[in-house]
Amino acid sequence: MGYTSLDKIKALQKNPANVRNLCILAHVDHGKTTLADSLVASNGIISSRLAGKLRYLDSREDEQIRGITMKSSAISLHYASGEKDYLINLIDSPGHVDFSSEVSTAVRLCDGAIVIVDAVEGVCPQTQAVLRQAWLENIRPVLVINKIDRLIMELKLTSQEAYTHLQKILEQVNAVTGSLFTSKVLEDRAEGDIEPAECPGSEQVYDWSAGLEDSDDSQLYFSPDQGNVVFASAIDGWGFSIQQFAQIHSQRMGIRAEVLLKTLWGDFYLNAKAKKIMKGAHAKGKKPLFVQLVLDNIWSLYDAVVTRRDKEKIEKMMMSLGVKVMTRDSRHSDPKVLLSAICSQWLPVSQAVLFMVCDKLPSPLDMTSERIERLMSVGARRFHSLPLQTQELKTAFMQCSSDDTAPVIVFVSKMFMVDAKALPQNKQRPLTQEEMAQRRELARQRHTERLAAIQQTESGEGNAQSGSTTPATTPGSEGVSGQMQGLPLKAKPEEEEEKETFVAFARVYSGVVRRGQKVFVMGPKYDPAQGLRMVRIVSACLPPVPHLACCTMDSLYLLMGRELEELEEVPSGNVLGIGGLEECVLKSATLSTSPALPPFIPLNFEATPIVRVAIEPKHPSEMPKLVRGMRLLNQADPCAEVLIQETGEHVLVTAGEVHLQRCLDDLRERFAKIEISASKPIIPFRETVIRPPKVDMVNEDLGKQQKVAVIHQVKESDTLHLDPSGLVTLTTPNRQATVGVRAIPLPEEVTLLLEGSADLIRTLEQAGQAQREGRTLDMSTWTLDALMVLKSRLEVLLQGRKWRNAVDRIWAFGPRRYGPNILLNSVEGYQRPSVWHCLEREKGEKEGGAKAEASAIRDFDNSVVSGFQLATLSGPMCEEPLMGVCFSVERWDMNFPTQRQQEASGKAGGAGETPSQAEGAVAGASQGRRRAEVVLVDCYGPFSGQLIAAVKEACRHAFQAKPQRLMAAMYTCEIMATAEVLGRVYGVLGKREGRVLQEEMKEGTEMFIIKAVLPVAESFGFADEIRKRTSGLASPQLVFSHWEVISSDPSWVPTTEEEYLHFGEKADSANQALKYMNGVRRRKGLYVEEKIVEHGEKQRTLSKNK
Repeated sequence: MGYTSLDKIKALQKNPANVRNLCILAHVDHGKTTLADSLVASNGIISSRLAGKLRYLDSREDEQIRGITMKSSAISLHYASGEKDYLINLIDSPGHVDFSSEVSTAVRLCDGAIVIVDAVEGVCPQTQAVLRQAWLENIRPVLVINKIDRLIMELKLTSQEAYTHLQKILEQVNAVTGSLFTSKVLEDRAEGDIEPAECPGSEQVYDWSAGLEDSDDSQLYFSPDQGNVVFASAIDGWGFSIQQFAQIHSQRMGIRAEVLLKTLWGDFYLNAKAKKIMKGAHAKGKKPLFVQLVLDNIWSLYDAVVTRRDKEKIEKMMMSLGVKVMTRDSRHSDPKVLLSAICSQWLPVSQAVLFMVCDKLPSPLDMTSERIERLMSVGARRFHSLPLQTQELKTAFMQCSSDDTAPVIVFVSKMFMVDAKALPQNKQRPLTQEEMAQRRELARQRHTERLAAIQQTESGEGNAQSGSTTPATTPGSEGVSGQMQGLPLKAKPEEEEEKETFVAFARVYSGVVRRGQKVFVMGPKYDPAQGLRMVRIVSACLPPVPHLACCTMDSLYLLMGRELEELEEVPSGNVLGIGGLEECVLKSATLSTSPALPPFIPLNFEATPIVRVAIEPKHPSEMPKLVRGMRLLNQADPCAEVLIQETGEHVLVTAGEVHLQRCLDDLRERFAKIEISASKPIIPFRETVIRPPKVDMVNEDLGKQQKVAVIHQVKESDTLHLDPSGLVTLTTPNRQATVGVRAIPLPEEVTLLLEGSADLIRTLEQAGQAQREGRTLDMSTWTLDALMVLKSRLEVLLQGRKWRNAVDRIWAFGPRRYGPNILLNSVEGYQRPSVWHCLEREKGEKEGGAKAEASAIRDFDNSVVSGFQLATLSGPMCEEPLMGVCFSVERWDMNFPTQRQQEASGKAGGAGETPSQAEGAVAGASQGRRRAEVVLVDCYGPFSGQLIAAVKEACRHAFQAKPQRLMAAMYTCEIMATAEVLGRVYGVLGKREGRVLQEEMKEGTEMFIIKAVLPVAESFGFADEIRKRTSGLASPQLVFSHWEVISSDPSWVPTTEEEYLHFGEKADSANQALKYMNGVRRRKGLYVEEKIVEHGEKQRTLSKNK
């Protein structure tokens, strides 16, 4: 197929039934960009000879150098199948785990996906991740099994062995899909059946199997006979589906194509005598039909062309296939050139893949209602709880109409930066014949003038008069040329300012987008119910609606890989680029002409940003440029985060080491354009307490007294008292309040539950805050049910005597009011309302019974919570946040003489009041409280501040009274390696504190898959070291997994005789936890307790060590 004009693509965009929006998903190095090259070459955009070598969609220089895709990029292709013309909007996405956020941005805009699997490596960790992302976005995948040439050339498999191997790969992919389907069915069933089914007996049971039996999963799996699998070798340019061979052999063998289609893949063989296709090839030891009719032909072609180089056989094959090859290809020294020339004519991979895409993947008109409802159900809201006008927009999604009356709905998945010179409006237009003639004439004149000037200077070298006239003859031409050279210099600063511009990567779901059109930009917290009350039409002067803005789409672009083409309008169902949104959109956004549209649900990112570095400019005067550059980087990268810490450091947070390197390069070369220096990665830690250990470091039982001596490290004073049981009692400096706090380690399951329910806890806190302020917060039924489930799960997990009624006594969560730590109210006589009080109120309203209000909140209650929040935000070990700690407040005494008298007088006058008297009493009480607060402002400052400080210190001392430990961030690490280098991989893991969880051999190959956990602190340079030690035969994939307690105590010293014998008096063996803790303290400028003089008894000089 030849080159497709822009007018043709514009015409194809208007028919959404023939539009296919798809992305290419796979593990790193499985051949995504190579396959994309073959598809791009089918449109004549690049030469078919360069397909696989050019990597056209890898437009960045670092992508070409590293050989991996880092940014998802789109291109529009034309494909003709019979009488139908299709428009394929293809998005190539990265496979490296560090750039999985780019996959999320691509998947959101698509209706289907091509999942590529390497025929040798099979299903890899990132393959599972991309299948999960496609599943979560409700898009339909098709499968391409790539690099089949490696089975022939590298593994040297026979065609029969290759068939078995391909069957196993299909089983692996289908197993992943099946597990996703099963989990969804069980989730839906669990949500639908809140009440368990009652059996005739006494027990209540769930029948989990019923949901799976009823659900239809026939269209879910990959099978060649369904036409959703292509076997390919993208680098050699060939690929096929079973339909192609069914049509080829049906003509030769006289068997109907439908029969061959059902029997080519499976346990069928050809009975040559009866000329029938029979079942049971495996049992009878016969060659399966797929091997006999398909694989044998490909194997014999490779054998003749690459292995034996048999010219006669090659010519016979070319004659039978009807293929003609150029002479230079047949004589080429590399046999792969000839192979590629034959295969690309016989079985072109682009034809097989594009036919499968158009036949099996849905068009924008086929969007499922389930996907639409999920896109519109942001946060705690459910689709059915949205306003009616919002629910009516579902029909606009389903119709995908391009009428003028249809509301415009656009989703921007990311912002990417483009050089201003690459924009179509800034490109140099082709010159006309007249302009070219004028320029040619002008160049000739200049050349003549220059020659004349040279001749004059040469002839008048010794003549003073001619020397004096020389400047008079040339100033005109030189002056003009000087001015012409000077013009760009003046305009240069403006050019530099305008050098880069942002383009939004978006898709139109409904309506027609036109250049210069005004639309609403919905923020992530926008509420359509509130917007509908205040806004009717899009206008420049909007009323102040929260989280709603108005912007103009200045320019529209067709994305063509490295090129952009300008468009006037884009109909519904197409992918496009939008210019002019950089002021309104940060990373992603929902745009619409209707204020009824809610914002789409946030993108689902697989990788969590965990690697932090502090950045500063080499020259302090360039700080404004750095700030601007980091702002641009934050906007251009979907996953990177930019923040300023309390210390004033500018911190960049990225997903991994490769991602960090790319962000720093971008900052230097594109965004800030200055020299920067980056700190060593800032490793996040957490602090926690554990139950007192029963054995020492050499596994000897600890005595009770010694245990107490080791644990309690709090120094007592006149205002601080430590109970032997671990209760810390602290009095404020003005002696008017005493707080008693005890630290208790939370069970690990509770910590994980709280960490995973952060959004729910934040909603609960907002509801409690609104209730205290006298407002009501509308919460959907689903949110209330989820909160009730959270409460019941906490009650199940917090069992035992010390946790009795603990869930109802929860005072607050922290840090930041939604973290994995708990403040517990154990104060005698203080029955404050529970954090779950809003749930009880909602429940009471639903049941129709008005519940009596719980007892009122005491004064300065908020000060206790604030002290707890500060304590959990920075712990005593190295000022890192706490995790998995429960602080139980067991005593809270306040002694205010003035306030007590006023409270007593208020109670005495309380009986038999009229409403007006009651109002006066309330006003009087509030005035009295103000007077009391004024009295309490003494030399130590306001009392609330003293109480906050006292609670914070009490929590810190209570924390130190227990065995304290550091928690390290951990990566899960999956490494594929051969048996020869397995020992070296284990050596690198052991050196870096890694722990191997599982090792299994990949069936049918010599590859081992090692699953391990590795501390983030030890991961820098890990991938490079593994590659060096294994000569590139192993490469790891690191994904943030969890937080893990470091078993060693950072403050440990030898105490028992056995420990002295084992570790020595100085305990010279490195304490890993202490090393991490001191590193963090040193970075934060805190005091580090370490010996400066290690060997005081003997002088050691540098010269002696030389």
